Amino acid sequence: MPDPLLFPVPPSIETPRLLLRSFRVEDAPVLHEALTESIVELRRHLGFLSWVAEEQTLQSAEVRCRKAEANFLLRTDLPFLAFKKGSGRLIGSMGLHRTDWTLPKTELGYWLRSGETGKGFASEGVIALTTWALNVFGAQRVELITDEQNLGSRAVAERCGFGLEGIMHNVMRAPDGSLRNSCVYARLPSAA
Repeated sequence: MPDPLLFPVPPSIETPRLLLRSFRVEDAPVLHEALTESIVELRRHLGFLSWVAEEQTLQSAEVRCRKAEANFLLRTDLPFLAFKKGSGRLIGSMGLHRTDWTLPKTELGYWLRSGETGKGFASEGVIALTTWALNVFGAQRVELITDEQNLGSRAVAERCGFGLEGIMHNVMRAPDGSLRNSCVYARLPSAA
């Protein structure tokens, strides 16, 4: 496997309706707006993530953008912002996370702003990133891990050809402190 820093990860990927583009610091205002609109829903299923749990401010959005931009360049994380073509509206974020460059494998994660769910954008972006990961990056495994109670994300995984491999019990805490389960989905090259 080549040095990850030299691997040609595209700064943007297009789908019929979306532009997936790496973060830039100047995206902070639109990111803040999308997060503020969606934070209640995000905390319901992703409250265990530090950036979701923290207070949402313009400054925290700027920090998130700077970290995402740096991580992308260093290839320690490959996050993209998802913009609707035509309007340029930020509708969420999708990315390849916890990548093991030696296997290689990666985990696909995403969130959509509350006003853009149910329109097929998540599936469109997930298919684009999965296709890139399997066919260009050469991933031998793409995982998608979601809260067992997040029926929307589970439906996206299944629509995009991910198979449920199992349920991990008591692996995260909900915002109310209760223990939650995670569903582990995966796609392999043979399923591409």
